[in-house]
Amino acid sequence: MNDSRAFSIDLQAMARQVVLAEGFEPNFPPATQQQLADISTHPPQLAPSDKVRDLRGLLWSSIDNDTSRDLDQIEVAERLPNGDVKVMVGIADVDAFVAKDSPIDQHAARETTTVYAGVCNFSMLPEDLSTGASSLLENVDRPAVVIEFVVDTHVNININAGGSIRASTVYRAIVRNKAQLTYGAIGTWLEGAAAAPPKVAASSELQGQLKLQDEVAQALRKLRYEQGALNIDTSEVHPVVLNRQVVDVVKQEKNRATELIEDFMIAANGVVARFLEKVSSLRRIVKTPEHWDGMVRLAAAQGEKLPAQADSKALNDFILKRKAADPDHFADLSLAVIKLIGPGEYVLERPGDPEQGHFGLAVQDYTHSTAPNRRFADMVTQRLIKASLDGKPGPYSDDELAAIATNCTQKGDAARKVEREMSKRLAAVAMSHRVGETFDAIVTGVTPKGTFVRVMQPHIEGLLAQGAQGLHVGDRVRARLTRTDAQRGFIDFAKV
Repeated sequence: MNDSRAFSIDLQAMARQVVLAEGFEPNFPPATQQQLADISTHPPQLAPSDKVRDLRGLLWSSIDNDTSRDLDQIEVAERLPNGDVKVMVGIADVDAFVAKDSPIDQHAARETTTVYAGVCNFSMLPEDLSTGASSLLENVDRPAVVIEFVVDTHVNININAGGSIRASTVYRAIVRNKAQLTYGAIGTWLEGAAAAPPKVAASSELQGQLKLQDEVAQALRKLRYEQGALNIDTSEVHPVVLNRQVVDVVKQEKNRATELIEDFMIAANGVVARFLEKVSSLRRIVKTPEHWDGMVRLAAAQGEKLPAQADSKALNDFILKRKAADPDHFADLSLAVIKLIGPGEYVLERPGDPEQGHFGLAVQDYTHSTAPNRRFADMVTQRLIKASLDGKPGPYSDDELAAIATNCTQKGDAARKVEREMSKRLAAVAMSHRVGETFDAIVTGVTPKGTFVRVMQPHIEGLLAQGAQGLHVGDRVRARLTRTDAQRGFIDFAKV
């Protein structure tokens, strides 16, 4: 198995095996091919009308991962005369291509999400659509649903921050992405750590546009944190693939560009939730933690005190304090907080129902609407938006929405399990040629199953199979890599 291509195929077969084991059906049924042919022959009409605005002249741009082609959103901003900023987020109109209950829609309803397995993706929609016809690719006209909101970026002493949304609306449009950009290049430029990438360097207008978007995003973020949104680090790692071999794993670092998109998407999803408050719709919620006493104990173990009742602002203050005091352990603290909060879920919300909110984001109105190429819940929300815009009844009954919410929650949990399992396996592959090397590490867990350590560079975790006696969480050790097992995702160390 020394042939790199055979090695790569084996990893992809492993990924498929894990995906199937978690209940996904990655093969598209034959009927979808005929539907794709029909879409190609009869694409959606792109004519402006009284219901569809022509916004192709605006300086839209997208920011995503280096390899992404399933582009769901583009952004543009405009400074208003009073100093406020109007932000427009264009979302790919996937519903224009995929009719409800069609073969492609039925497959998407079962799968509910694109699964990212490291070495390959298992797409919710056929890639001819998600990375082609319905993707907001550069320099092509596309139908879109635009989420528009006006942001006060002024710092107001009375309320402590700018970043509040003054007005919002949702409508349909035709758009054209003028610049397909990446997180890495834009983030380092916005932070002043690197020169502008060529597309940005060539256009002073685009430079101004991105800096304006960054200003607005930072104002939105500042206000969210002051209201209690949690600043946590999930420490995602991604494989580095060279010549079809996994040669390393690297930590996914946040930067100003990832924050820009995150802040705009959170704001846009809040706008859509409020737009749909008079009809039955899906909400993405994270409940107030049931085990807040565990959070209190976690803080006490760090020498800090949290109130007896759940309080996201107090929790975020504690998190930020610990991040400043002990950055090496921040990823582990974040993971503990995430586990105590519990997973997010989709629910049906009918008009008049009490709002359940999103504890981690410190918002009461939140849905998923900004990634219809990748999440079925967003496709459903898009159809609810368009029905409301047209003054028509919603295309789903309450029972249908409740069933969709349950399935989306379950499949979302399963997709994250696939990603975790494959991350372990790919880390084992990447480290297989480094057996015998010694690393700086931190003890991250002492459990009945064993003592676990996290290597500082590269950012991976494994079992301290030898020399774990007397160690405690937080202890620093030198650890020698003794074994890897890609089939089971095992990485074993011995204390030096």
